[in-house]
Amino acid sequence: MKSYRIALNFEDGVTRFIDCGATEKVLDSAFRQRINLPMDCSDGVCGTCKCRAESGSYDMGDDYIEDALTQDEADQGLVLTCQMVPRSDCVIAVPVPSTACKTGTAQTAATVQDVVRFGDAAFELVLGCGPDAPSFLPGQYVNIGVPGTAQHRSYSFSSAPGSASMRFLIKNVPGGLMSTWLDGAQKGQSLQIIGPLGSFYLRPVTRPLLLLAGGTGLAPFLSMLEVLAAQGLTQPVHLVYGVTRDQDLVRIDQLENFASRFPLFTFTTCVADAATKHPRQGFVTQHMQPDVLHAGNVDVYLCGPPAMVDAVQKHFVVQAIQPAHFYYEKFAPTASAVATAHQEPAL
Repeated sequence: MKSYRIALNFEDGVTRFIDCGATEKVLDSAFRQRINLPMDCSDGVCGTCKCRAESGSYDMGDDYIEDALTQDEADQGLVLTCQMVPRSDCVIAVPVPSTACKTGTAQTAATVQDVVRFGDAAFELVLGCGPDAPSFLPGQYVNIGVPGTAQHRSYSFSSAPGSASMRFLIKNVPGGLMSTWLDGAQKGQSLQIIGPLGSFYLRPVTRPLLLLAGGTGLAPFLSMLEVLAAQGLTQPVHLVYGVTRDQDLVRIDQLENFASRFPLFTFTTCVADAATKHPRQGFVTQHMQPDVLHAGNVDVYLCGPPAMVDAVQKHFVVQAIQPAHFYYEKFAPTASAVATAHQEPAL
């Protein structure tokens, strides 16, 4: 029987994937897979199971009453999972924590396939999970347990969903717990990953995109770009990639490959160090040209340290720029968890 992959993204950032039959309602499918989505009547009367469909196509039928879901709500993408039958893979935002639905984060054993070092700037950790590799949305992250400790660190996937290996771009922090372990990591070593997590992920593309990356905040955009490339770019996509030092610019070869294959993709790099030899000195906010902002008709995605996120927000206010949507995620290299992404929709 044909089925579709449904991503349930809970308000605490936990994402669980379920398989839903082509004639099955999402609520029934979730219960079958031991995820208790909010519900009361299950007949399209109470509205308790109301969620937001963020992508995908589906059929709602006409067996629910307007008190449960108004036409205005339906036009805005709200759905009743007790009535929703998917017609494609979908992403559904569930407005309660995962714990309220008696589910939680998935845990998977992974094996080190390779560790690539980019000087003193960063590592690329390559992991394999075989058939148990977790599903995720491009832009999401996992918590990776540091072997030999009870601690974990959070890193965004830089590989696309469904890839043969999982890749993570990790800042080299001198003396850092994960960096120290990566310095001596051996192929075949095992570790635990928890996730996927996070509400910073690629939404359906309906207008131009502006991607803003700070340092290893490039990672989720590499994942997004792989997905966009596979789909075929239909809108212009521009990436501004800013770092502190010249040697922090990594994976430029991958960006150049995207640009050579897809004329709709362009990128700009810049270095903050005043002594840089790079042709573009300064911060990301100094290298966002008006043409990539499309007079506000643009969806902006930003992943970088808190100071960068704050600077971009201030820049938009000062310049009276109001993107159609603004999604961002703050991170700190030594933090044990990545901050939940924030969305600023159009007013």
